[in-house]
Amino acid sequence: MSAKSKYLIPEKRILKIIMVIRGENVILDSDLAKLYDVETKRLNEQVRRNIEKFPDDFVFQLTKEEFESLKSQIATSSSGWGGRRKLPFVFTEHGALQAANVLNSSQANKMSVFIVRTFVRLREMALTNEKLSRKVSQLETRVSDHDEILIELVREIRKLIDTPNPKGKRCSIGFIESDKLKKK
Repeated sequence: MSAKSKYLIPEKRILKIIMVIRGENVILDSDLAKLYDVETKRLNEQVRRNIEKFPDDFVFQLTKEEFESLKSQIATSSSGWGGRRKLPFVFTEHGALQAANVLNSSQANKMSVFIVRTFVRLREMALTNEKLSRKVSQLETRVSDHDEILIELVREIRKLIDTPNPKGKRCSIGFIESDKLKKK
């Protein structure tokens, strides 16, 4: 197994659980606990016991409104009987790494490497998209005085950049032959 394929599966798994809350890329405490192979209760206990190691930019607790919104967005089910008794924590990249340190388990230490790499990859993807968007804007400016076809092409490229592909479906590319043309 190559080094690249060895990291592919955890990265995909981690990318699915990273979400944006309050403008931060974060992982929910229950998801982080699964990655670290500990109970959510144990993870949160260690955070509370070592709270001085977790500033606000490492971990924060969701508000009731944020948690309700999150439950409706990702259709979370209640964990155990009666659901959660306390509002969940969410961990930024640094918080996830610090959590691995305070848990001090081999699984947490191994997975923290994958988590950090995934957060870095996420930043790289955002930066690449930003650079591409800037280049398209420059191209749009340069061709604005030219042929209308080029302007329309740039607009279509902009739509592709700005609109994420829903549910990962592939769009068909090419010409579709209509029934009228087939009969001729």
